[in-house]
Amino acid sequence: MSDRGRYVSGVLGRLLVDELRRRRSGPGADDGEGDGRERERARAVREALQSLGPLYIKVGQMLSTRPDFLPPAMVAELAQLHDQVTPAPFRVFEPVLAREFGARWPRLFRGIDTDTVLGAASLAQVYRADLADGTPVAVKIQRPGVEQIMAQDMAVLRRVARLVARAAPRFTTVIDLPAMLGVLFDAMEGESDFRKEAAHMRHARRLTREFEHLTVSRVVLAPTRRVLVQSLAPGTSIRDADPAAFTADERAGIGRDLMAFMFRGFFLDRSFHADPHPGNVFVAPGHPAHLIDWGMVGRIESNVSRNLVLALLNLAANDGAGLARAWAEMGRPTPWADLAGFRSDISTLVPKVTSASLEDLDFGVTLTAVLAFAVRRGIQCSPAIALLGKSFGNLEGSIRHLCPELSITDAFAENLRAIMFGLAEETLSEQQAARTALEMMIAAPGGLQQGRDILRTLADNDLALRIGEGAAGRGGAATGQGRTLAAAILAGAVIWAGRRR
Repeated sequence: MSDRGRYVSGVLGRLLVDELRRRRSGPGADDGEGDGRERERARAVREALQSLGPLYIKVGQMLSTRPDFLPPAMVAELAQLHDQVTPAPFRVFEPVLAREFGARWPRLFRGIDTDTVLGAASLAQVYRADLADGTPVAVKIQRPGVEQIMAQDMAVLRRVARLVARAAPRFTTVIDLPAMLGVLFDAMEGESDFRKEAAHMRHARRLTREFEHLTVSRVVLAPTRRVLVQSLAPGTSIRDADPAAFTADERAGIGRDLMAFMFRGFFLDRSFHADPHPGNVFVAPGHPAHLIDWGMVGRIESNVSRNLVLALLNLAANDGAGLARAWAEMGRPTPWADLAGFRSDISTLVPKVTSASLEDLDFGVTLTAVLAFAVRRGIQCSPAIALLGKSFGNLEGSIRHLCPELSITDAFAENLRAIMFGLAEETLSEQQAARTALEMMIAAPGGLQQGRDILRTLADNDLALRIGEGAAGRGGAATGQGRTLAAAILAGAVIWAGRRR
């Protein structure tokens, strides 16, 4: 067994011994003592995960969004997980700079402040520096050996998830742990390879150009796998900012732009910052907010994204039954699913949520409550929902520090027009029309030849004549084929029009 394997086994072994000790001591004499033991157990799990490092911390943070299979005390404790460690001396990181940039690396910088660490986590450490031309930058350096540790931890967790799936197939039918871990591991690609994080930053920076109160730091030097040099974000974490130092327009503008940007990621780009906690949002009066640390980026499938739009529309309209239908469409009901019970649960929840401000409502908690109802009623949800719920919760927590009066449903309504136009443009795109046409051609008998005839007819500009001939010759054709033909004609027309443009 590797040193890492022995360390993980030791931490988990101590956790198991402590749990056995608690069980031998018997049940609490009263409810208060029982609650105390639940909190003690939850705290021990959080501390164990935190000591195991970044991957286990991220898993714990995702689990904190799943009240469907964790008790309340555990959910509350895991929500406090953070990746802050004691800073290591610069001499630990200097060999990484030499390996990534070569012997010339000192000439790249006028100086690096090695005494003050801007950020210290189990994956990397960040220093303030000045380039040779005097430009102030932040230098993010990966901890030596962390990539190998993450690979080993991923392999272990995948094995554990497969064992759980085999041991509890009914549980896995509703909660697909292997798929959840897959979503998390995919999202964390940029954590171990800073070139991918830099690509995320460049993409996000382009998207923020239309926002007055939000931006993303600029990648300054060509990134390497283990070193990322970026422009310095002014100000401080939104958690430590003084709201009184900002004008009312600035506070509202930052909150609304953060919401609008994340909505765009969820519903249009379908890739989003998966960890927008307060430590990753820097603000300063007179400056746009900076969304930093793009190592963790989630992705969401188009059908899940569209149904989530519909779910929020129904939430804004105080329509619990509509929200329940949209949510069920995002997942897959099991054979024992109770859809009527789920509708009843959501209809009771929705009136408490609609139009509430962040001051009165934790929307991330609401999202996970819907998830809990769904699982309890036998509806399997998309594995991306847990990561999206984490992102939503972090986003809310960040905005609440500066603009607690902001209503998430109002912000969604303000952005609805742009979201719907974006979805319509995507639906009517040449690529989507071609895909729809091909699906219908394959589904219909003889559809492929029909499609060829339609496209040939469009090219010859005599569509009206051919349709008339077809109607006369096939008066008794099946209605289903007629609908398929009409849809294929429409899709073909969109393609043809795009080509003519």
